[in-house]
Amino acid sequence: MKIIDIVSKVKVDSKELLALVYTPGVAKSSTAIYEDYDKVFDLTNRSNSVAVLSFDYFESLKRAIYLKETYGADAYPLEIKRNELSDDEAARNKEIDFVIENIMPNFMGVDKVLIEGGAYDSEFDIPKRSKGCVLSGDMKIENLEPVELRRLLGGVTETNVFEVQGMFDNSYKPVAIVSDGSAVLGLGNIGAEAGLPVMEGKAVLFKDLGGVNAMPLCLKTQVPSEIERIVFLLENSFSGINLEDISAPRCFEVEQNLIEKLNIPVFHDDQHGTAIVVLAGLLNAMKVVNKDLAQVKIVFSGAGAAGQAIAKLLIKMRELISGEENGASAGGAGILMFDKAGVVYKGRKENDPSLEKMAEITNFEGFKGGLKDGIKGADVFIGVSAKGILNPEMVKSMADNPVIFAIANPEPEILPDLALKAGAKIAASGRSDFNNQINNSLVFPGLFKGVLENRVKKIDDKVKLRAALALAQIVSDEELNENYIIPDALDKRVPEGLQKIFQHV
Repeated sequence: MKIIDIVSKVKVDSKELLALVYTPGVAKSSTAIYEDYDKVFDLTNRSNSVAVLSFDYFESLKRAIYLKETYGADAYPLEIKRNELSDDEAARNKEIDFVIENIMPNFMGVDKVLIEGGAYDSEFDIPKRSKGCVLSGDMKIENLEPVELRRLLGGVTETNVFEVQGMFDNSYKPVAIVSDGSAVLGLGNIGAEAGLPVMEGKAVLFKDLGGVNAMPLCLKTQVPSEIERIVFLLENSFSGINLEDISAPRCFEVEQNLIEKLNIPVFHDDQHGTAIVVLAGLLNAMKVVNKDLAQVKIVFSGAGAAGQAIAKLLIKMRELISGEENGASAGGAGILMFDKAGVVYKGRKENDPSLEKMAEITNFEGFKGGLKDGIKGADVFIGVSAKGILNPEMVKSMADNPVIFAIANPEPEILPDLALKAGAKIAASGRSDFNNQINNSLVFPGLFKGVLENRVKKIDDKVKLRAALALAQIVSDEELNENYIIPDALDKRVPEGLQKIFQHV
């Protein structure tokens, strides 16, 4: 049978292309759209993308294939759950319109022919602004600026019609990369349209690194209950949900409620993908500096979604290492977390419920000073915050052979070369143009490949810990050194290694 296959216009097979398509290059396109939202039609594939909506996925798929083969439109089949809509026609139509309105940042239009009772081969009249690919045959993509690349290509993803053998498998449906644009990279709340280049870039990595179909679903709303409702109604259109760039603490609520409501796997990549790759990097970094992960002093800059998830997974691993079994006791010893309001401690007036929980499992000493004092004598710095937070003098005040993970994107808390010059033994960032890239692009393609192949419904802490260990073990003892603590994002061993963990889950 035929399916809609989501493919990349740029094959990511080098660090240079990774930097163009994803980080740090994608930030330039997102910034350009934020400054002028109309540029979304030039810098993404929105100008040729259409959502085909019906009450039956296979009818939508049939229509999408027809639109692609006949008109060249990149049509994405979507099913809305009819039995979850109101019996009242006016209320039902209102909710359908609500879904359509909020998914529009991704598409030129929504095709409602099937919902309105038309045939799959009815005339197609949604306007298009597609420019197609205008690259000359001898042009080197690597020589283009990120914004120019997307402008010339009209985004970096498109669809093909693909013939598959045998019965239809749910894994042929795409993973939805769901975002509301409220916390895009290190750029903040720049909106759904400006977040679209990032989600397209992630779709490319899903496909090129993991062989997984994925599509952006950038939503106009930033209300948690509305995000959840839209995803729930469209659940049957997807094989899994990858939540992305939703600000804390709303992201915790959205993730938990979707896990409870949906029958497909839900994974908040900013939290758990980042936590897995950071933990893997730390496991190997401790080998290089000959320190015990369960005993070192660790300072965080950033206590949002990523910071909290990293700390929680790190605490679980430290408890396993030290043999603690009485909850979050020893695992959080020696961990300080800082955010915009300063260090996190019990009863701090700026704490939301999630931060108060973090205060209960970290900062046992009740430290209330600033980052400058808190980092003195620290063995590890983990930055998931903003550019320039850490300066060379702070690095010099840390313990011997300090480890710096400055992974804010697109600009880190301190550039790796500055950290090394100040005395860091190991310096890592989230960027592909430096050694030791600590980026969740190492995790989600292979992890979802394994999840989908093995029909895993829930990605729990056991899976996350095994994923971190598997990722760390890919780097052999012979390969391991201060400039190579984590596999390269393009290392083919990574998705294979992450898929194998599901053989034991």
